[in-house]
Amino acid sequence: MAKANLFLIQTLHRAAQKIAKNTSYQWGHMGSCNCGHLAQEITHLSKGDIHAHAMRKSGDWSEQSEEYCPQSGYPMDLMISQMLDAGLDIEDFKNLEKLSDHHVIKALGKEGTNLSYNKRDDVVKYMMAWATLLEEELVASIKLPELAGLESVAT
Repeated sequence: MAKANLFLIQTLHRAAQKIAKNTSYQWGHMGSCNCGHLAQEITHLSKGDIHAHAMRKSGDWSEQSEEYCPQSGYPMDLMISQMLDAGLDIEDFKNLEKLSDHHVIKALGKEGTNLSYNKRDDVVKYMMAWATLLEEELVASIKLPELAGLESVAT
């Protein structure tokens, strides 16, 4: 799963909110699908630019991420590099496209059963749950220094 970081968490929230409010969600369009909306937020490219870059190679986000080559020079591989730099890993592309990460599904509980990967509301739920998991992981990773001796200062 992705590396928990504030940028990625905020980006997932923004992408989910955009999908919830936006009528341009379209699972079959590389720039308007699950990964496409997240790519828009990370790369600041338009849905049209993302789709055009993706059409230079064959396959959906899952297939193109599996064939990812950072040295290829293909615009799609450059976008994937930006997304990996934001904290995603290759498996996240497939999981987001199909709403299939078992950690996210488990976190959704009852709502995680029978998710439809091309249904707007399910994508929003999934992205928000994923962001929450990453938030929890990030908070758990924060180590505060020992505060020994502070009780004597307070008196």
